[in-house]
Order: sequence, then structure tokens, then C-alpha cells
Amino acid sequence: MFQGAAALSLDAKGRLAIPARHRDALTPDGAPLVMTVHPHRCLLVYPLTAWEPIREKITNLPGMDQGTLTFKRMLVGFAQEETLDGAGRVLVAQSLRQFAGLDKQVWLVGQGTHFELWSDAGWQKQQEAMLALADNPLPAGLENFVL
Repeated sequence: MFQGAAALSLDAKGRLAIPARHRDALTPDGAPLVMTVHPHRCLLVYPLTAWEPIREKITNLPGMDQGTLTFKRMLVGFAQEETLDGAGRVLVAQSLRQFAGLDKQVWLVGQGTHFELWSDAGWQKQQEAMLALADNPLPAGLENFVL
């Protein structure tokens, strides 16, 4: 279970040090992790075993619909398998960094089965959107949600 938000830094080579508490779950037995893009301009970071069924569902979608093709191109086309180095760092490919606008300061945000990786500016914008929820009705299906 991946949860919490951590402010991290990319090094000059585009490597990200994965927090030690998440390494074994994200890359069990040294398996690769998978990074891909999300339409909200962040990256998704999955353990390979969690990504594989998602990739299967996406690649099995009908291929003639323009929206479906765009979705496939984005999620599968940008997907990168990466392994952690001996220091627990993972290289974030230049194409992924560019898509998400990642610079030195980034945020690794747990989403249960995976992480989102945000630029500092993107994460600040998401926090503003979260605070704005207080001024609006809850999304459908959450009307009776109790904390």
C-alpha cells in the first residue's frame, strides 16, 4: 500500500532516490518498476506486477476509436521499465521528465496501488484544487462518505 506524500529531489542525471520504506514493495526481488504519463501532467509509478494487468486491459481496447488510440499511445507509449540502482535510485527518462515538467524538486504521492510523481508546481496546483473541494459539493458517490 503506497500512501503519503514526500518531497524529493531529482539529481543532475534525472535520478530519483526512492524512499527506503517503499523500495521492497515497489520493486520486489529487484523487479523493475514502470513509469508512464498521466493526462494531468504527472507520472504514474507502478510495481511491474501491478502494471501488467493494466497494460493488458489497455492494449486490448478497440483500436479504431481515436480517443482509445490516444489513450493507448499515452499510457503504453510512454511506459518505461526501470530498475533501482544499488543506492535505491531510479532514472526518470528525459521524455517523462519533459512531459510532467519535472525539475529538481518533485513530489512522490501514494495512491494505494501506485505512486504519482509531480513537479513541485503541479503538486501545489493539485493542493489548491483539493482545498477548493471544501467550497463545492462532494463528487458523486461520496455524498455519504464519513472520515
